[in-house]
Amino acid sequence: MSTHDERPEDQNPERPEQARTHLSAAGLRARGWTPAMVRQLLGEPDLLRSHPHFRSAPKTRLYSIERVEAAERSEEFRAASAVAARRSAAARAAALRKRREVLARIAAEPIEVPRLAPARLAASAVEHRNRQDEERTSWRWGHVATPATVDSAEPSTLNRWKVDYLRHRLTRYDDILDDLSGRTGRTAAEELLRRRLYAAIATAYPDLAEECERQLREREFGPPPG
Repeated sequence: MSTHDERPEDQNPERPEQARTHLSAAGLRARGWTPAMVRQLLGEPDLLRSHPHFRSAPKTRLYSIERVEAAERSEEFRAASAVAARRSAAARAAALRKRREVLARIAAEPIEVPRLAPARLAASAVEHRNRQDEERTSWRWGHVATPATVDSAEPSTLNRWKVDYLRHRLTRYDDILDDLSGRTGRTAAEELLRRRLYAAIATAYPDLAEECERQLREREFGPPPG
């Protein structure tokens, strides 16, 4: 088999004749091929295509669709496809089981919110806000820290800082999410954990319930328009 670079005029992946004659790795995946199946049944590509804009990028491996279709009619392909399907189903089942386990743990995990006197909570919240504001100067160009005080903060702003501070104190519960690999079930787990944390803060500090609801709504639906 002769593997060669395509001529520049043949490098456009949108050309219909190329779509009819060759398949990329992505095209093979869409047909149910796994990398192991490609190595086992096809071997080396029939063509190598240079990236049209980045010549240093790895070349795209292209396989003759005639050779692909011939391999797909073979007994070896059917056997390899069956093995791949069983492995994929087992992986999905394991991921679903892990997701259920993590969600159950989040639902059952006791959330212990630190109980602080009003003055102590306000002071800690402002200190936390000032520390974050100072840290921004190291990564946000042109940012100038503006230290705040408890007395200078508007009540609504101070409540936001209090909830932010308490949420920061509860970040250890985020470690539960580490048991989820990739994104499988992570969105649902993050949402459940977030709701439980804000609910726990609102229960411990009823005067912050409205701010907790506002932050939760903004995290889930985005800031209000305007």
